[in-house]
Amino acid sequence: MSGAPETTILISFAEDYFAAMSRELRRELPALSIERLGPDLAGVALKGIGIAELSGIVRDAPVAFVKHLSEEVSRLPFDGLPAVTAAAVAATGSRLRQGDEVALQCWVSGKARTDFGSSALFEAIMKAHTAEGFVVRRSGPEAILSACIHDKGISLGLATDRQALSNWPGGRVRLARPENSVSRAEFKLEELIATTDIDFPRRGKAVDLGASPGGWTRILRERGLEVWSIDPGDLAPPLLKDPLVHHERTTTGSFLHSTSLRFDLATNDMRMPPMLSCETMLEVARVLNQDALAVVTLKLGKNSPERTVRSCLSLLSRRYDVLLARQLHHNRHEVSVVARLAAARSRRRSEASR
Repeated sequence: MSGAPETTILISFAEDYFAAMSRELRRELPALSIERLGPDLAGVALKGIGIAELSGIVRDAPVAFVKHLSEEVSRLPFDGLPAVTAAAVAATGSRLRQGDEVALQCWVSGKARTDFGSSALFEAIMKAHTAEGFVVRRSGPEAILSACIHDKGISLGLATDRQALSNWPGGRVRLARPENSVSRAEFKLEELIATTDIDFPRRGKAVDLGASPGGWTRILRERGLEVWSIDPGDLAPPLLKDPLVHHERTTTGSFLHSTSLRFDLATNDMRMPPMLSCETMLEVARVLNQDALAVVTLKLGKNSPERTVRSCLSLLSRRYDVLLARQLHHNRHEVSVVARLAAARSRRRSEASR
């Protein structure tokens, strides 16, 4: 593989998790070369594989601390907007045709070392592309052009929507807080649902563990699910008026051991050690319907967070198939995990209960 061409992939991550991200990637690709370009941006040099293969590894391993990917096609010095826009049009023109749509993502990693920021960069690149016959949007098109100002220059990158992992610049998802919002914790579940291709249910029964004050319950109800909210604490008054919200003022353990209900979705955003959260989800598996989904946020400490995530996923795999593990923009010091109750194990449980 020594003669294979080298490709640089731009990788975004949470600023405090560069070391964790690097260790995760090197576990999958030991010979990896990683250069930190900004507080939350790195360039990863690959030989023999490209962004499609790396994106697959991130999804399948999973690699939890990678938020956004783009294949670097050009890195420019801080020479001003005309040079950047010309290089951006040349990069797009090498892969797309006039009339094609492209999503443009611009952001800054660290302090901008230019006399322009991400807004001016977006406007300049958009106008240059429009003049060349391309249709530029902020999101939606399959092709994504990234432009990031970082500590070592301005990098331009290309990716497809699926390869990028997120259709927001650098994976920085911005969500508006609605008037009926209950808590900022809602953003974690909302981002998870909006930025993955997992088919979350829109009907059936859901159980929300540690629900107070009810942010996740509100999101689940908006999707059409009937929700059992488990928490000794209070729920927001509007939720208590909803006949399809059932507030159980008890602990998770007491509810799981007493209920005869079966659920299509279980969520757990409780503040507890991550391994204990996963042990709780193993107990939850007993009250889930076949192929039900489970969502849990892992509250990470500072020591070897990637090792903690790996141990948690191993524990969950006793009852679930892990579909996704990723540190989202709204997670802060957490990782969101989505898992599906393993069908074979669910069948064995049903047969044993006959």
